[in-house]
Amino acid sequence: MNTLALDPGLTGVRETRNNAARQAGAPVLSVLIPTYRDDPRDLIAALARDGSHEVEVVIYEDGAPDPALSEALRAAALYAPVPVRVLTAQDNLGRSAARNRLGGAARGAWLLFLDADMRAGEGFLPRWLDILASCQADAVFGGYEPCEPRNASQTVHAALARASDVRSAVERNEIGAVAVCSSNLAVRRDFFARIPFDEGYAGWGWEDVDWALRAAEAGRVVHADNPARHGGLEDVERLIAKFAAAGPNFARLLERHPDYARQPGARLARTLKRWRLAAPARLAGAMTARTPLLPPRLRVLGLKLFRAGAAAGDLP
Repeated sequence: MNTLALDPGLTGVRETRNNAARQAGAPVLSVLIPTYRDDPRDLIAALARDGSHEVEVVIYEDGAPDPALSEALRAAALYAPVPVRVLTAQDNLGRSAARNRLGGAARGAWLLFLDADMRAGEGFLPRWLDILASCQADAVFGGYEPCEPRNASQTVHAALARASDVRSAVERNEIGAVAVCSSNLAVRRDFFARIPFDEGYAGWGWEDVDWALRAAEAGRVVHADNPARHGGLEDVERLIAKFAAAGPNFARLLERHPDYARQPGARLARTLKRWRLAAPARLAGAMTARTPLLPPRLRVLGLKLFRAGAAAGDLP
């Protein structure tokens, strides 16, 4: 079984910046934010409005490709009224490794993973503290809501998110671990030390499903209603590129969790593979998703077909 060393000497971290508020005692909750190119300063400000001595914020810059943004982030953290620590890595290690490094650096009994482009509404942290105070589970997913699209190019992604990810805690508890995402996810620190993210997943996609399935096998994973808004809406071309690159990760997921093949998307991918229809599915799906005259619902179906075709191409 993979385990994560707590306080691992911050291997690979080029710079650590703490603010004065971190001199207080150990927190109950560590809010952990990995970032690469995204600017988490608005999220820090929102968390600071809700913050207390029970909460710390730890940010992991997974490489620093934008020196100006990196310096602005450290300056904002320095004067934040809540405990903030910024870790700047030497190299970009990827999503799983960044979260694992954050887990190793955290001091709280509970870890709350957020993405840098998320938006937390008023009362977000107090609600989490209330949920965790009486929680008997090892991990809790609080839910997800997409932000409103900033322009027409983001409407399809928003429709995909609403169709696939926006559900109440009751609905998600019925679905189980496969409804867990890796952002707005609270995990007991000692449990995460035993069940870290698998760093064998490269790039984007499926590492969160793998973690949730392993976590559900090793402990108790539940859902709560305390959603965070995700600002990372992208255009269709960017989504197609991500889905195209995620095929090897999907194949790794199915190798490690054969039962996941019962999920609708996995069944479709296997069917396309069996009938040698992966390439036509990618072509038809991409064409449908890219056609602006079609309603968003049909373009979402096109994205799902493309994603299944891309995944099928990497299945053994």
